Amino acid sequence: MRHDGSPPPPPSAPTGPGSRRTSATDEAGPPSGPLPPGRLTAWLRRRLGWTVTAAYLTAVALPGPGLRLRHVHTVPLPGACLPLNVPSLLLALVLFSAGLQVPLGDLGRLLRRPLALLAGLALHLAAPLLVVPAVAFALQRSPDSDGGSGLITAMILIVAMPVAAGATVWTGKGDADQPVMVGLVLASTLLSPFTVPLTVHALSPLLGGDYAGTLDKAAYGAGNSFALTSVLLPCGAGILTRLFLPHRVMQPLLRATPAAALWGSLLLTYVNASGALGSFFTQPRPLLLAAALIVASAVCALSFALGRVTARLLRLDTPTGSSLTLACGMNNSSASAVLITTALPDRPHLLLPVLAYGFLQKLAAGRVVRASAHG
Repeated sequence: MRHDGSPPPPPSAPTGPGSRRTSATDEAGPPSGPLPPGRLTAWLRRRLGWTVTAAYLTAVALPGPGLRLRHVHTVPLPGACLPLNVPSLLLALVLFSAGLQVPLGDLGRLLRRPLALLAGLALHLAAPLLVVPAVAFALQRSPDSDGGSGLITAMILIVAMPVAAGATVWTGKGDADQPVMVGLVLASTLLSPFTVPLTVHALSPLLGGDYAGTLDKAAYGAGNSFALTSVLLPCGAGILTRLFLPHRVMQPLLRATPAAALWGSLLLTYVNASGALGSFFTQPRPLLLAAALIVASAVCALSFALGRVTARLLRLDTPTGSSLTLACGMNNSSASAVLITTALPDRPHLLLPVLAYGFLQKLAAGRVVRASAHG
């Protein structure tokens, strides 16, 4: 799963000489004609960075549909109305697919690596309490009328989220410890109904104005139920589905679900970006954009640095240390964006630092992976 929560891609075929014929669409440009759905999805996956950028640009050029999808709709049923929250449903699809692709056989190795798992989980939970106050202290000296409370609110909602399932993609690309990474994703997700409200409540005193009360209400109202229903349940459902469904049923499901999750992830990126960028370009606020980039960069850099330093202090080997660093810096930014949309629908500008963090953590993860591969 990438920065907006997309699931890990299925294993690719060997790419040695003669193992794959390269076509024009593999090297440059879009396909010259219509492609079957499966080939089109594979083409988009190979160019995920470009397709995510296209989703952002579409949100700038055509934000209207995305803004409408952000609102809760009702589906009339006999004798009742069913509320329909599109961002939450898309996030559930992405997380279900991530849970479905968890390599359960690898988790047995964690019984022989309890120190790495416990250290990574403790660091993931402690990092917000160390990083956010430092950034908030610096922002208190900024000319912002609320001392940067809006930006810090967005950062709190990011760092309180569980480890992004997309972190398992990066461990698979480098020399990191995949079972430890999978265990950290699952453990942080299982604990999220308890840790999200506690982290938000612990950091809300840093906020000024009405942000503290609003954030506390979101944490103990929408926050708790959100972590349970929108994060834990879909991921757990995917794991249980893989555990209990027979092999002959699982194979077509494993082929179809990642494609659906990819399209759902791109749509979720578009919807979230419409909420932030649509209002931003209607009333441009360059200083807000610059501040969002600076704050997101500071929190992201400090989080990854804290993970790297801790791994060295514990004298972990390179693969395990890389997994711990990724777990400290990579949070489920899609979940935090959906929570902001749900709990703070009147403040779409808070999505700007969330979108920035989601992009920056991918860049930082790439550096960690490259360093581990050459370490």
